Amino acid sequence: MNKRIIGFALASLFTLSAFAQNDLQQLATVKYNKSKPETITLRQLKNRVNYEQKQYGLESVDVATKEKILDTIIAEKLISQAAASEGITISDSQVDATLLKSFSAQFGIEVTEAQLSDILKKQTGKTLDEYIKENSGMSLAEYKNHLRTQIAIQQYVFLKKQDELKSVTATDEEIKRAYELNRNVFSRNEMMTIFLVLVPKGNDSMEAKALCESMRNEYIKDKSKETIFKNSPDNNKKYNAGNLTLAKTAQQAQMLGWDLDKMEELFKDKEGYVSEVKEAPQDWEFYSIIKTYKAALLELSDEAVPGTAVTVYEHIKQNLTQQKISQYYSVVAKDLANSLMTKESVDRKKTGADLEKLLNW
Repeated sequence: MNKRIIGFALASLFTLSAFAQNDLQQLATVKYNKSKPETITLRQLKNRVNYEQKQYGLESVDVATKEKILDTIIAEKLISQAAASEGITISDSQVDATLLKSFSAQFGIEVTEAQLSDILKKQTGKTLDEYIKENSGMSLAEYKNHLRTQIAIQQYVFLKKQDELKSVTATDEEIKRAYELNRNVFSRNEMMTIFLVLVPKGNDSMEAKALCESMRNEYIKDKSKETIFKNSPDNNKKYNAGNLTLAKTAQQAQMLGWDLDKMEELFKDKEGYVSEVKEAPQDWEFYSIIKTYKAALLELSDEAVPGTAVTVYEHIKQNLTQQKISQYYSVVAKDLANSLMTKESVDRKKTGADLEKLLNW
C-alpha cells in the first residue's frame, strides 16, 4: 500500500513538474533594447488571456484570439522598450495615482490606497490584492506592472504624435447627437453634498470617539473649521475628512458600505444639519449636510454633477473626446509597434503548428 501511495505521489509530482516546465516555455523574446531583452513565456500569456476573459466576460478564448493577445504583448513590450530608450520612465507614484484614479472615479470620491483597502474590506471582505486578483487574474504587483506598461505606451505615443493628438476632440454635432440619443440617461437622482469626518478606532476606540466628538463640537461652533480639518496634516492620518456628493441610490449605499435605511435617514435631513457622533464597525463618524439637490432631468447647460461647475455639454464632450483619443492611441500604438517589429527586435521561439499546439489549452 505504501509503495502505491509513494508511486502515486511521485507520478503527481512529475505531472505537476511537467505542467510547470510547459508554462515556462518561451514563446518570444523582445529585444529592441539589446541590453535588456524580455522573454514572454506561456505562463505570461495564460495570465494575460485570463485577464482578458475577466475584463470582457469571455467564457472561452480560441487559439486565433490567443495568438492576437500574444501579438499584443509583443507590441506592448516593443513600445515599452522604445519608450525607455527615449528616456521615458514611469515612477511608482504615477502607477499608484493611475490605480487610485480609476477607483476614485467608481466611488465618486478621491481615495488613498489605505482608504481604498478599507472600503474594499468593508464592502467585499477582501484585501486590495485579493480584489484585484479576483477581477483581473493578476496580483496587485502584477497589475501595477501592467499599468506601468500602459502608461509608458501612452507617453511614447504622445511623444511621437503630440501635435496630432491635440487636434483630437469631439465636435459640437457629435456632442448634441450623443445627448439626443441618450437623453433619458441624463437625469439626476435626489442628491446631496455632505462634509464627512471619520476617525478610525485603531487600538483605542474611546480615544477615537473623543477626537470625533471634539472635532464635531469645534465644527458646530465654527463652520470654517471644515477647511482647517481638510487641510490639516492630520487628515488621512489621525482622521479622514472631506466633502462627499451622494446620490439617493442603492448602488451609492453599497459603495459606501451603508444599508438602505441609513441612506433613507440621511436624505430626510435639511441643509445645515449636523449629525451626532455615530459608531461604525471600523470608526467613529459625523457628517454635516452642505447642500441638497432635487431629482431632475438635465439639459445640456445643467451641471452634470452638482457643485462641479461641469455642464452636461462639457461632460459629454470630455467623454467623447477621451473615447476618440483612446481609439487614436490604439491605432497609432499598433502602427508604431509594426514599425518597430523586425527580425532583429523580435525573436519568435514558437510559430505555426508548434505555436498552435501550445495554445490549445
